[in-house]
Amino acid sequence: MGELAAARSARQRRPDGARLGELQLRLALSPAPCSRGRMSGADASREPEFRPLTARAIVLGERIDAAGLERRDALSTAPLAFRVGDDGMAVVFRYGVVVLIGLDALGEDEALRRILPRVGSAFDKREEESALLAPAAGPEERVDAEGNICITDRSAARLLVVAFVLARSALLAHHERQVAGVLETVEPWAADLARTGHRRGGRGAVIRMIGSALLVEHRVSGRVAVGEKPDLLWDRPDLERLYARLETEYELDERAEVLNRKLNLIAQTARLMAELIDTERSYRLELAIVILILGEIALTLVQMAQNWAL
Repeated sequence: MGELAAARSARQRRPDGARLGELQLRLALSPAPCSRGRMSGADASREPEFRPLTARAIVLGERIDAAGLERRDALSTAPLAFRVGDDGMAVVFRYGVVVLIGLDALGEDEALRRILPRVGSAFDKREEESALLAPAAGPEERVDAEGNICITDRSAARLLVVAFVLARSALLAHHERQVAGVLETVEPWAADLARTGHRRGGRGAVIRMIGSALLVEHRVSGRVAVGEKPDLLWDRPDLERLYARLETEYELDERAEVLNRKLNLIAQTARLMAELIDTERSYRLELAIVILILGEIALTLVQMAQNWAL
C-alpha cells in the first residue's frame, strides 16, 4: 500500500505528457507486466487475453453535463460509458471526472474535444490519476508492486470498476490539493496568533481568508462520497473482490477520512476567525460608547463649572 502511494505521488508530480509517455513506454517494454514471476506449468503457455491498456482519470471541472453525450450504443448510463475507436473507452462522471481507457494521445484529444463543451466551471489545473491495466496471470485480480492493475479480462463491467476507483482517487487528489492550499494560508495566521496574540493582516484580509476556507469546505464536503460503492456491484457481486482490492490499494477510505478531518479543522478555523472579528468589533463599539459617555460627562462638568463661575 505504501509503495503504491509513493508511486502515485511521483506520477502526480510529472507533467501530463510525461505520465502518458511513461505508461506507453512501460507498455512497449513489458507486454504482460502482471505475469512476471506468476506463471508456471500449464499457465506458462497461456497467452494473455488482451494487450495491456492505459487508463487515465482527469478532473476537468466542477461537473459534466452528460445529457448531450448519451448514445444508443452506450455501455453504461450511470456513469455514462461509451466506446472510442476500436478498443478505447471513455467513462464520464457527473462530478467532473472523465476516465479514458485504451487510448493514445490522439484518441484522448478526440474524446476530450467531445466532452469539454459539457464541462461546467472547468479547472485551469487538472488533476490526474493514471494506471496500467494488464492481464492477470491467474484468477487473482490485484495491483502489483509497480502499481499495475491486473484483471482477468477487459469486459466493460471490469473496466467500469477500475474507472470508478481511478475517478474517485483523482477527485480526492484534487480536493487534497485544494485543502492543502487553504491550510497553507491559515498556518501563518495561526502561528502569529500563537506567538503575538494578534492576528495577521487587516479585517478585509481575514474576511477573504474566511471566504476561501468556506468555499473549499462547501465544494469538497458536497463531493466527497468515496464510501459509496458503484451501483454496478449490485448486479455484478462477483466484482466486489476487485473493487475491494482497488479501494484498499488506492486508500480511498483512509484519504477521505483524513480529508474530512482537515475540512473540520478548516471549518473550526473559519468560525474562530469570525468570532475574533466579532469580538474586535464589539470591543471597538464598547470603547466608542465609553468615550462618548466620558465626553458627555466632561461636557457636563464644564457646563457646571461655567454655571458656578457665574
